[in-house]
Amino acid sequence: MTATASSELQTALGAMWGSRDPDAPLLELVNRAPSGSPLLLVDGERREARSGARFDNVDPTTEQVMGSTADAGPEDVEEAIVAARRAFDETSWATDHAFRRRCLEQLHAGLLRVANELRATAVWEVGAALRTTHAFHSDFALDLLPWFAELAESYDYDVTLPDQPWAAGTRRLLAREPVGVVAAITPWNFPLYTAMTKIAPALAAGNAVILKPAPQTPWHATLLARVVAEETDIPPGVLNIVPTSDNAVAEILTTDRRVDMVHFTGSTAVGRRIIANSAERIGRVALELGGKCANILLDDAPIADLVPVAAGMVCWSAGQGCVLPTRLLVPEDRYDEAAELATAAYHGIAYGDPRDPLVIQGPQVSAIQRDRVLSFIEKGRAEGATVLAGGGTPAHLDTGFFVEPTLFGDVGRDFTIAQQEIFGPVLCLMPYRDEADAVALANGTAYGLAGSVFSADQERAVSVARRVRSGMMSVNGGFFYARDLPVGGYKQSGLGHECGVQGFEEFLETKAIAIGV
Repeated sequence: MTATASSELQTALGAMWGSRDPDAPLLELVNRAPSGSPLLLVDGERREARSGARFDNVDPTTEQVMGSTADAGPEDVEEAIVAARRAFDETSWATDHAFRRRCLEQLHAGLLRVANELRATAVWEVGAALRTTHAFHSDFALDLLPWFAELAESYDYDVTLPDQPWAAGTRRLLAREPVGVVAAITPWNFPLYTAMTKIAPALAAGNAVILKPAPQTPWHATLLARVVAEETDIPPGVLNIVPTSDNAVAEILTTDRRVDMVHFTGSTAVGRRIIANSAERIGRVALELGGKCANILLDDAPIADLVPVAAGMVCWSAGQGCVLPTRLLVPEDRYDEAAELATAAYHGIAYGDPRDPLVIQGPQVSAIQRDRVLSFIEKGRAEGATVLAGGGTPAHLDTGFFVEPTLFGDVGRDFTIAQQEIFGPVLCLMPYRDEADAVALANGTAYGLAGSVFSADQERAVSVARRVRSGMMSVNGGFFYARDLPVGGYKQSGLGHECGVQGFEEFLETKAIAIGV
């Protein structure tokens, strides 16, 4: 790849999904010593854990402890459940739509004032490349609040059904009511965005919420707690935030019968456990789980233009995104050309210190995650795939949980790396015979979260997109994330939806009322 082509690739990747060059205030802030708000939020009080315990927050770039966070124990979770139950059962929060709107608008305004702190925190604790922090780590997340705030007041919670001959003398009403107490359990890859896809609609619909953030990225949630406590009128108990390092403590939220709903984003394996726990308590669940997304380049697509960016997309956020297209499907008679283009692209990806404004790919979030990605790479080699680029840890970086941008060719359709979610900067380049084979290959995993199709013929691309069994599809670069567009997966990629009216209604029950007249 020429220097000009490499520069063009960096520009294209750098502008992906709302990324932008950081301004001077953000640069200054992110290069200071990391700091965060360490306290829980329980029943309106920001405080330490009752045990006094804390856990470390580690910078994935330097591998140094940046600070610590209050480590919630069973007694803290118990207090949070009691507070949420009381706030929902005994206050007007569930029925005062205008008040909920005002509180969410206050929260939006408060978070806007600390937006640069949120962006810097994404660099510190996620390892997010600085230029990407204006997207899901701040702007996209905060944009959800005003939309759901307005919906809190404008939504038609009571609908009168038309008269029917067999129901003469009866007025029939469908009432939509909040579910109750919601446990929101979020991952570490996009901690603020995944929290907002739960908190914003759940609170707007009138529920009380207990947020349990990932222990790798607690400061997003504790900064949110600070804003809630200091800048909003959200009543005590309506939103509780309980970071914990102990999975057994977190699991209390999925088994306690006073919790009406669990809304989880994370791995399919944990999703299965939450479903099992919900069966015991007969509780509502919504799950946004893993993906093994395919990017289909049809035979009439401009492969020379598309392959470098399509390949490089997997390195965005260090590959730690469930919708990233980790399988690149190309016509078999163009496979060699695509392999050459993708290999050159991978040698041109800017990765390293996420504080560098030119970097696209930072580290994996933790040593555990780095080692997991490396184990998949070794599995790919062992099963017969060919490493065309990368394949290990970078020799020029002495510290940090980094994995090289890695490209595999000669990937069998049943290989582990073609079937399982790796959650790292690893791409499988795979050939297909014809259009039907491309669709079968795209559908040939247990997942069905998202995918992409490119073609010179838009109608053809849409036709293929309709045949792929995924909850979200991008056609010719279309962007499927928006506050009014529902997000959800098929098969083992989840249950239910986030965002849009459908995401709001996930947090509502339906009651039928028949009134004799």
